[in-house]
Amino acid sequence: MPQRTPFPRICIALGFPNVDALLEHARAEYEAGERFFEFRLDYLPSPQLGVAAIRKFLGRHGDCAILATCRRHQNMGRFNGSIEEQLRVLDNAIEAGAKAIDVEIETAENCALRLEALRRHAYTLISYHNYGGTPSLDPVLRRMLRVPADGYKIVTTAKKPSDNCKVLDLARSHPKTNMVVLAMGEPGFPSRVLSTGFGGLYTYAAPNAAEGTATGQVSARHLRNLYRVEKLSRDARIYGVIADPVRHSISPAVHNRAFQARRLDAVYLPFLVKPAQLKDFFVLAAKMPLSGFSVTIPHKQKIIRYLDQVDPLARRIGAVNTVWRKAGKWRGANTDADGVRRPLEKRLRLGKATALVVGNGGAARGAAYALAEAGTKLAITGRNIDRVRVLAKACGAELMTREQALQRTFDVLIHATPLGMVPRVDQCFFADRIPAKLVLDMVYNPLETLLLKRSRAQGLEVITGLEMFLEQAVRQFEIFTGESAPRAVMERAATEALLNHR
Repeated sequence: MPQRTPFPRICIALGFPNVDALLEHARAEYEAGERFFEFRLDYLPSPQLGVAAIRKFLGRHGDCAILATCRRHQNMGRFNGSIEEQLRVLDNAIEAGAKAIDVEIETAENCALRLEALRRHAYTLISYHNYGGTPSLDPVLRRMLRVPADGYKIVTTAKKPSDNCKVLDLARSHPKTNMVVLAMGEPGFPSRVLSTGFGGLYTYAAPNAAEGTATGQVSARHLRNLYRVEKLSRDARIYGVIADPVRHSISPAVHNRAFQARRLDAVYLPFLVKPAQLKDFFVLAAKMPLSGFSVTIPHKQKIIRYLDQVDPLARRIGAVNTVWRKAGKWRGANTDADGVRRPLEKRLRLGKATALVVGNGGAARGAAYALAEAGTKLAITGRNIDRVRVLAKACGAELMTREQALQRTFDVLIHATPLGMVPRVDQCFFADRIPAKLVLDMVYNPLETLLLKRSRAQGLEVITGLEMFLEQAVRQFEIFTGESAPRAVMERAATEALLNHR
């Protein structure tokens, strides 16, 4: 038997239709410091070309570990040969230097004796893939354990937040079984970051300069530098942001950098939560367990019904953007109010000012109540005048149509709708004149929205959404951790993240 040494925690999945591309990306990843690669031989027109590529690559980079995979077409791979031909390819890959092979359970069940022979020369991983969802996994594991192997890979597709728990709990509840566990798709991304911390052997990453071999894969650099998958302990605190969509959020970049600056054993993840999945998300939050999370579109108002305690201001606003667990109870607050009030207080006296709020959602409610409490003379407008009327009445503001607002000039305008946000970058609530002297756009991605561009062109003073975002994020960090926030670090991280989103 070969020596059973642990693999690195990140495996770079390389699937390319020609050998030159395969080797080019493998070399680039090697130069970036990676030492563990999956060569998807079934992606090549002839898998034997991949065998030669393994021999060539290891001839120059003998300190690497290569996992050879030749998945059959019947099991969502690209190899059209028989099981016997598949095993012959893997046998040749071992002879070329591959230290591990991946064999799908459908093949393994038909050739257990042959696999035993291969195990004498390479680490043998039996894999299960479900591209339709995440079923109950204990029966799956029992099925796989009937075939002796060195490790077992169970990969499902996440359709809802709690699917992450199913795969992670499997590894946590079977600590003596060598497993690789994760859920594919954007909803399953948290499992890719957390799997090794929950007992998984390793996780998969895409190459830096190409797409991966499965949905939800990100680069090893991203996993290592931003999420610190190699440094997270089993006791790491887990935080995140819930939204739909969530991919555009810069919060993971900002909070993870802040955790690193304060040397905290913690990670902050993006959770894709559809409007109808809030209840399911709380299943995940309790089981994982989460220590806290940020809340954004479209959940800021509906989240309240799931909380045990809500800060009085957030209760009046009717919207929560910050949730944390204390003494076993879920508590909610609204730091959007701080995010709006603090930048404005640096520039004008709110008690003497007039303001126009555009919008009626959670962000608009936070802005409106913050200004109303500061004594600002307030007007509210928006696209849905009936909803705007409800908010205006609740906070004692004047209701205005867009046309009425354009007849006035306010000291400050606070824009709190998704217009102008990625991907709606060509949209703006005001087609021409901006009816204010100072404009605060709560949209921060992109950094320079169409509204801000038009405001600057008209000679108006502007406050970017980034400044507002940082104020509320600083307050969130303090609530989550009880420590002072590294403001300068968070600002740099936010700016870099926004530039990278271009």
